[in-house]
Amino acid sequence: MTQYQSGGGPVVFDPYTLPSNDNVNPYAFSVDLQGQWFLQKGKMIAYYGQIDFHGIGHGPLDRLVATNFHSPLHASDWVVAEGNGKMLLADRAFDINSYDLENGNLTIRSGNLLAFEPGLSLKQSIIPGFLTLIGTGKFVAASNGAVHFVEPPIRVDPQALVGWADCPSPCHHYDHGYMRGVLGGIRALTGIGGTSGEEHQFEFVGEGQVLLQSTEVLMPEQATGATGPGHAGGPAGGQAQGIPGMPQLSGQLGSIQRRLGL
Repeated sequence: MTQYQSGGGPVVFDPYTLPSNDNVNPYAFSVDLQGQWFLQKGKMIAYYGQIDFHGIGHGPLDRLVATNFHSPLHASDWVVAEGNGKMLLADRAFDINSYDLENGNLTIRSGNLLAFEPGLSLKQSIIPGFLTLIGTGKFVAASNGAVHFVEPPIRVDPQALVGWADCPSPCHHYDHGYMRGVLGGIRALTGIGGTSGEEHQFEFVGEGQVLLQSTEVLMPEQATGATGPGHAGGPAGGQAQGIPGMPQLSGQLGSIQRRLGL
């Protein structure tokens, strides 16, 4: 959504008029950098000022990384932005929003997380494809449409799930008709078989909040922990090579295999 002045022309920003740690529009966010932020590669579209970008694991900020970044699977996809200036963050024209955690615990789909302050510690979730932020600070995330906050108990479509805060990890729920009989067992193991697309949900119970986007269409996945073309989590179209001799499963089990690099 382009912003226009009262005279009809577009709003032109400079380092002084860009928002400070706020949205420029629904699709871009301005970080007022005074120190360090963790940033996913490919999400910074422009910046003002003096800012350096250091890779995770091979830069001068090892102490910061050792304290705040604990996900080796995703290390190659992240950098530390250090310096002073304004950074513009965006992700393929998806909706962008910032959120504040206060002594909180939030798990989010890895492809949706764009950046976070060092007051937060990032950890690799036991749920494949998700990351967990713990602590106090601000983070920036993308979604395919607006985000809605709902309370458990609730069952949600896996493709609409963005994340969850301060509540236990979900369990899988399959409708009885989906699981019934031999064909149900084959579907559960392989993901193959006639379905309506609504038989499987994530079930949340307990206290906390669940974050949902406004569509069941996931954001296309970017490289996640890739070391080169064709590796697990590589660019779209690349196939995981896997371990020689390891049978490659289809469906959800195969997806977990690819996430673990098997």
